Amino acid sequence: MSENTFDKVVVHPLVLLSVVDHFKRSKQAPQKRVVGCLLTEGPPEKTLHITNSFAVPFDEKLEKPDVWFIDHNFLETMFEMHKKVNAKERIVGWYSTGPSIRKSDLDIHEIFRKYTQDPAFVIINVHQGDGALGIPVKSFRSIEEVKKDGQESKRTFKHCPSEVGAFEAEEVGVEHLLRDIKDTTVNNLTTSIGSKISALKGFKERINEMSKYLQDVLAGKLQPNHLIISNIQDIFNIGLNLDTNNLNSQISITNNDMTLTIYLSSMVRSVIALHDLIENKIQNREIEKRLRMESYKKNQKKEEEKKKKKEIEQKK
Repeated sequence: MSENTFDKVVVHPLVLLSVVDHFKRSKQAPQKRVVGCLLTEGPPEKTLHITNSFAVPFDEKLEKPDVWFIDHNFLETMFEMHKKVNAKERIVGWYSTGPSIRKSDLDIHEIFRKYTQDPAFVIINVHQGDGALGIPVKSFRSIEEVKKDGQESKRTFKHCPSEVGAFEAEEVGVEHLLRDIKDTTVNNLTTSIGSKISALKGFKERINEMSKYLQDVLAGKLQPNHLIISNIQDIFNIGLNLDTNNLNSQISITNNDMTLTIYLSSMVRSVIALHDLIENKIQNREIEKRLRMESYKKNQKKEEEKKKKKEIEQKK
């Protein structure tokens, strides 16, 4: 069993591609999911980089969440084959296409604790569309939840920060794959505005989520968690005060600078286009002049040849 303590999970592009390929090949119904094993290289670190994965045969009954099957022998055999290719690889957890935590996930998690002390559970949402907010990855780890009222403690999932990252070689490969998909002609300003709109939508979604949590606490549906409430308070304390005159002035200055840049860019493009037009007209004139000179020289040569023929005939 390998140790694995982490505070953050970074999922690499190869894992995402492998999971999507696994789900597509399995031809599962939209409500069903696939499960697989997650691998990494190198010693344990606070930031867990998941660099590889492989599929594991799995099945479950939707109407009976407690009835499920995972092939242990296949998992161990595949891991041994991966070790022969790359001896540094080790098991660090498992993945599911979710899209949410299910009742049997804690039991499956316990199986992977045989291979690593603190496995990561990563939900990769393969159904997330282009308009969805955020990344399609959620990471969890299991912790021992101690009851204050003397009840028996049990394990539960704790959310971990997660992101999609890549090493330099992977970035080159991803850019090569996306070369035919990404539109390189899109203006940077358009891309920037689209990113800001997506960020604002995500911010609104998080605000609504916090609002729902606070309303549930007030209604008595949830127990108050002082850490969560303190974090919400900190978020609003560091938020921007949009009513200040200084901020409005700074936004206006930034907007004017961007507008001026766009205007100057348009002027430069227009000047360059006019320059190219004039240059093209000058080149056409030079070509026409050269063609007229060549035509004139040919005519002169023909006239001289005719004169010579006439002189020869007169002499005869």
